[in-house]
Amino acid sequence: MAAQETQVGDLPEACLAYAISLTSPSDACRCAVVSPFFRAAADSDHVWQRFIPKDLEAVLQSLPLAKTARKKDAYIGLCDDVFPVDGDSRCRVWLEKASGAKCYALSARRLSLPWDDGEFSWRWTPHPLSRFAEVAELVDCTSLESNGQLRAAALTPSTAYAAYLVYGTAEGHRGLSYPDQETTVRWPWAAACWSAIACASAPTTPRRKSSEVPAGLIAGRSVVPDEPRRPRRRCDGWWEMEMGRLRKTNTSGEKEDVVASFEVLGWYLKRGLVIEGIEFRPVHN
Repeated sequence: MAAQETQVGDLPEACLAYAISLTSPSDACRCAVVSPFFRAAADSDHVWQRFIPKDLEAVLQSLPLAKTARKKDAYIGLCDDVFPVDGDSRCRVWLEKASGAKCYALSARRLSLPWDDGEFSWRWTPHPLSRFAEVAELVDCTSLESNGQLRAAALTPSTAYAAYLVYGTAEGHRGLSYPDQETTVRWPWAAACWSAIACASAPTTPRRKSSEVPAGLIAGRSVVPDEPRRPRRRCDGWWEMEMGRLRKTNTSGEKEDVVASFEVLGWYLKRGLVIEGIEFRPVHN
C-alpha cells in the first residue's frame, strides 16, 4: 500500500500558526486569504503576539478594550496611533503595519536647538497640524543647527531606517534656500551618512555631493557639484526631508545613541523655519 502524503491542510492549526508567526505581518495577511484553515491559523493570537515588540506590551494597556481584544486588533491599534515612550509625550512610538518595525517621532522639545533660551531665536507655539503640544518657530538666527538623539536599542534589529526632518515654513521665511544646507546621521557602528539638502525652493546652485564618510571627517569633505535632496509634502500638511539612512544590526551598540542633525551653513539671517520634530522610520528600498 502506497504511503499517504501529508498535505499542509493536514497539519495541526497550532503547527501552521507557529510557521506563520516566523514570517511577517504582511505575509500573515496573505496567508489568511488562502483558505478558511489558513485564516484561522494566520489570525490566531499566537501569530500576532509574536509581531508585538515586548517593550510595547505596557503600551497595549492604554488601548481601549486591551484585555478583550484579539492580538491582531491590538497590533493594528499600535499601527494606527502614536504613543508616548515611557510616559514622555515628547517622544512617540508606533509600528509600521507591513513589517512590525518600530517607528519613532521626536518632538522639537526633544531636539537640541541653537539659542533656544530666548524669544529672539525660537518661539514655542502650538500648531494645529502637530501631534505634539508645541512646535519651534525660528524667529531670527544666524547660526542654525538642530539635532535629535535616539537610543540605538530602541530601533528594531536587522532593519534599515531613515531619519526625517519634519518641518514647515512660516510666511516671510528667509535664509532657508541658500546652497549650504546639510544633514548628517551618525551611529556608533558604521560610517556617518551626509547629504546636501534644500529646505526651500532656490535657483539651481552647485552643492556638495551626498556621500558617506567616517564620523569625524565631515568637515574635511571636498566640494563638488551635486543636486541636493528635496523635501516631500506629507498628507498631514507637513514637509519632510530625508536626513540619512542607517541599518540596525543585531550586534549594534545598544547603549549608544543615533544622532540625526540638520544645519544651514553661513552666518546670514535665517527665519521662518517651523520644526515639528525628527522621525525614524523603516525603509525598504
